[in-house]
Amino acid sequence: MSESKNISNCRISRNVLIKAPGLLPMLYTTREIAEDLDVPETTLRDWLNHGAPHSRDESNHIWIDGKQFAAWVDNQRNSRKKPAHQLQAGEGFCMRCNTIVKIQNGEIRPVKGHLSHLKGKCPICGGIVNRGIWNAGSSELSQG
Repeated sequence: MSESKNISNCRISRNVLIKAPGLLPMLYTTREIAEDLDVPETTLRDWLNHGAPHSRDESNHIWIDGKQFAAWVDNQRNSRKKPAHQLQAGEGFCMRCNTIVKIQNGEIRPVKGHLSHLKGKCPICGGIVNRGIWNAGSSELSQG
């Protein structure tokens, strides 16, 4: 009988992220996989409760397929990554509002080479919004 739950964001150490792809396509006990990944068995059982793929036999022993578990670890790592959103011309990220906003009263100052600094105000909270830009031009301040 296979058990699985919804994918959740478990905290997985860097060590496990490195070692998990090396698991063999065979069934492991919780102790064996915990030793291979250098994690406490209780941590592994917590991951099983959070949706890591496993199955139980008729004696209620837990078995973990190495390749399925490695795929689950990779999926957990990728689910934590935030999607990249390209900022449009004249936009910046307001740390106070925690959102992307159009920069008001923006000023461009050269920093070094082709890098420039765009500094302005947030239209929502009035806080300062900063943004680094390459090849600064008038298109960055299109809103006026």
